[in-house]
Formats: sequence, C-alpha cells, structure tokens
Amino acid sequence: MCGIVGYIGNNNTKEVLLNGLEKLEYRGYDSAGIATLNENGIHVTKVKGRIAALREKVDAELHATMGIGHTRWATHGAPSEDNAHPHQSASGRFTIVHNGVIENYYEIRDEYLTDVSLKSETDTEIVVQLIEILNKEYNDVAEAFRKAVALLKGSYAFALIDEQNKDQIYVAKNKSPLLVGLGDGFNLVASDAMATLKETDQYLEIHDQEIVIVKRDQVEIQTLEGESIDRKPYTAQIDATDIEKGTYPHFMLKEIDEQPPVIRRIIQEYQDDHDNIKLDPEVRQAMRDTDRVYIIAAGTSYHAGLVGKQFMEKLANVPVEVHIASEFSYNMPLLSEKPLFVFISQSGETADSRSVLVRIKELGHPALTITNVPGSTLSREANYTLHLHAGPEIAVASTKAYTAQIAVLAILAVDTAKAKGLDLDFDPLQELGIVASVMESLTDQKDEFEMLAKELFAETRNAFFIGRGMDYYVVQEAALKLKEISYIQAEGFAGGELKHGTIALIEDGTPVIAINTQANVNLSIRGNVQEVAARGAKTCVVSLEGLEKDTDSFVVPQVHELLTPLVSVVPMQLLAYYAALHRDCDVDKPRNLAKSVTVE
Repeated sequence: MCGIVGYIGNNNTKEVLLNGLEKLEYRGYDSAGIATLNENGIHVTKVKGRIAALREKVDAELHATMGIGHTRWATHGAPSEDNAHPHQSASGRFTIVHNGVIENYYEIRDEYLTDVSLKSETDTEIVVQLIEILNKEYNDVAEAFRKAVALLKGSYAFALIDEQNKDQIYVAKNKSPLLVGLGDGFNLVASDAMATLKETDQYLEIHDQEIVIVKRDQVEIQTLEGESIDRKPYTAQIDATDIEKGTYPHFMLKEIDEQPPVIRRIIQEYQDDHDNIKLDPEVRQAMRDTDRVYIIAAGTSYHAGLVGKQFMEKLANVPVEVHIASEFSYNMPLLSEKPLFVFISQSGETADSRSVLVRIKELGHPALTITNVPGSTLSREANYTLHLHAGPEIAVASTKAYTAQIAVLAILAVDTAKAKGLDLDFDPLQELGIVASVMESLTDQKDEFEMLAKELFAETRNAFFIGRGMDYYVVQEAALKLKEISYIQAEGFAGGELKHGTIALIEDGTPVIAINTQANVNLSIRGNVQEVAARGAKTCVVSLEGLEKDTDSFVVPQVHELLTPLVSVVPMQLLAYYAALHRDCDVDKPRNLAKSVTVE
C-alpha cells in the first residue's frame, strides 16, 4: 500500500518527511521519494528501493519549510526511479504524490495531453500534467486542481505543491485514506496517522471528493463545488499498546488493512534479483522427494491448508492430505512411504500441532513449518521453516496471517512444479501483486461492508455460508470469523450439501452468504442460492468479476482463479468485524479464546 506524507511549517521538512515515510514502510513498497520547496525552488529526490537509500541520496544540506513524500508499490509501470513519486508537470511548476488507481487515465491522456511528452508510465503523471494544462486555462491553481479532480474516475489520495506558492499544499481523496495533522505553526498530511504521531495527535478527517488547502496555520476544507466545510479535529488516543494500533479502533481492522502490504512483503522476501522464486534449496528438495504431503493445522490455519492442498495438487501434481492437528495426534492414518509433514501455525506454538511433530520426528519423517514466528517451537523443532513475514498479529481472530499462509503455500506449490519441470502458465509473484492491489480496493470500501453487515446480522442468531470448490474452503473460514468474534452461530457448507440436511434450518430471514468465484460451479452455486431464497432466506452473493449478476451484493475484481481465496475472504473478514462491532462485542479479544493455543 503506497504511503503519503506532507508537511508545511518552520521545521526541517526533510526529516519530517523521511521519518514519516519510515513509519509507513510496513505497508510494503518498491520505491520512494520526496519533494521539498524552498527559496531556490522545488527539489525532488527519488530512488528505486528502500528509505535508507533515499536518506543517503537526499542532500544533507537541504533545508525547506514544506514538502511531500511517498512510498510506492508499482501498479502502472515497473519499479523505477522514473516511475517513483513525486511526479512533476512538464514545466516543473507542479509536483504531486498519489495513492490509488486512476481508471480513466488513458481517456484523459488522449483528450488533454496529446502535446505533452510523458516521462513515466504512471497514471499519476497524467494528473499533474492535467493540472498544469487546466491552470493555463483558469489561471487559478485551486480551481485547476478542483477541475482536474472532478474529471477523475477511480481511487486517489493526492498532495500537490506549487513552486510559485510556498504557503499551501493542495489535498484531495476518494476511496483512499488521507488525513490532515494539526500542529502549532505547522500542519501535516498523511495516508496513515502512524506516519505523523511524533508531531501531533490532532487530526482532521478528509471525506471523499473534498478539496483541502493545507497552510501553516490554517486548513480549508471545501466540496468539489467550492462550498466551505467546518469540521472539528479529533484526538488520537495513544497509550503504550495503542502505539502499535495507531488510530485504528481495533487491531483486527488494522490487520485486515495490512493484508495488501503483507502480500507485497512476501513477494519481496521470496523473490530473487532476477524476479524468480527464492526458496531454501533444502525445502525445494524435500518437496521433490516426497510422495505425499500431510498438512497439519488447526482453526484458520487448517482452512489455509485446505486451499494449499489445491495449489499443490493442481499445480505441482503432489498428493496432499489436510488434517486437524488434534485429531491426527490420536488417530494417525496409514502413511505413505515418503511423507513430508507441513505444519501451518501463525504463532508456531500450537500445542496440538507440536504433539504431532514430536510423534512424526520419532518416526523419522521430515517436517516443514510455515509460521509467522521463526523462533517459535514449531520452527525450531522442524527440519525447515518458511516465514510468513506478516508482522505481529494481535487480534485473536486471524486475518493477515491466514492470507499470508495461502500466499506462501502458492509460492511453495509453484516452486515445486518448476523444480519438477512442469510447465505452468502461472507466475505467482506477478499474480500476487495483482491480488494485493485488489485487496487494497476491497479494504477501501468499508462503508459498503458495514451497511451489509447491519442488514444481514443485526438481529440474527445464526447464519450460513455456502460455496463450492475453492469457495467451500473460504466459507468455512468466513463462518469461523463470524462466530468467533460476533458469537453468531455460523457454519460454512459445500453448496451441494444443503439438500442433505442443512436446508431444514432455513427459515424467514436466515442469512445465507454465498461465495461465487469458480466458473465451473457458477450455475450450481446460484441454484443453491435460489433454493434457500425460496424458503425465506436473506441471501447475499459475493461473486468474482465476470461471473456477477445485477442482484449480487458485491463483486470482487478479477484475479487468477486459483488465488480467489485471497480476495474473497476480505469481504468476509469485514462482514464479521462489523457484525461484532455493532453487537458491542470485544472484537480483538473474544470471550473464551486465546491468540495462541498452547495447551491441548
């Protein structure tokens, strides 16, 4: 997720921007840059790579009292210095940073910019060039900015500076987060308050399609039509534990939002300098040598394992069994001749899984742990470890660890396929990059999911989730999320199983949520939805783009069909979160549950 920091005041702008960008590193990025404005004009410094490299490149003697900075994850155009933000207009007068995706940038380019020579491949440069052209027409920067924003379609968060005006930053947003931080003699702009908490705890919300003029001692908020808006600031409540949570009301919501940068971090960690998968050669050899993989897990990790089974069997032709750890401990099945055990655990301390690990080590079988905590017990005691790189997950209900597990399993399956010489029309690192962008678009639509959760779960005592194929595994996770934090009795079923008993529980108003992302079962799952609707169910269909109907509640943007569990689960996580929130449940710490189950 790209990050924005802006500052106007009297202090050392360079340090404020760099420090703020460092706070946003957790989001994932591949390039970074800052632009500062002083009496000598605008100074832009950009790098492909880390903030540390940007620090080294920035002139140590550079002093300015205003500027903007950015961390970028490539969407339009490859990671490069030219494509990094900030971007400048043809004359160099205007400089902009941008989060989001401009959907109609081709149309704007072809209509307004035919005489402009573009320096990058980004949709962002289109915007700053457009602003310069409109300013020539209106001779009013604020009006040109407003007119440009009105022409845009898609998601955006902008911060723009004008070389001829050292007194203000122009700001606007739509579907992408952006805040204004208030200080004494200075003000700030940030896509995440964590970037500027060192400077202030006072913030102004910016709503979609508003224009904000940020000055040193004043902030003006306007509608696109130019009407002034008076909005009071709020105080970010910070204590020792909230420092990690930032301004989020709950860790769970923060961790849902962190999923796009986690996926991007996984790409970075499992990619070599030649854009190939980077994996421990011993892990690769263990996967080649085995005749059957046994995935051992519990709860959410078990659901991730079910998805991983599909990856390994469909991509790498490796037979896989997925077992609940607590059952396997006391009821071990007949094993193959050359088994490989894969333990999936967020904490790496799951007691039931460890009991299986101890047993299979006694039998001399190799073990691979996939975990978020490399130094954990399961990691130390297994032969091999793959790290999730998801960062600390505090909320009891797992979100980002689940999607990280699926992403790493996909990489493992593709690497195994390639090691076996199988031809694949599937680049997991590229496809996961698309997944991260889709996840981001989904997390930006929280209001829709909050309204849907109120409609579905306001008064219900139970709910059902149905799916087929890969979707069946996701609805099991969806039901778990809802039940564990909202206390609504929820179950996830294969759609075809409804008529074998479960449909007897359907009555007027019963919520039934269907996930529909697999083309080969599209008609079948829709038939199941009709069956429950005929019996009075309150239905909700979440479909993949290309399979949607007008009556569907939500459409998830297109990703590779095998990777749909990574994106279809995000609406389910948000539905569960808002269901719990509006039932006044303790979202992060649901009753009777612990983050790490260290006892059998």
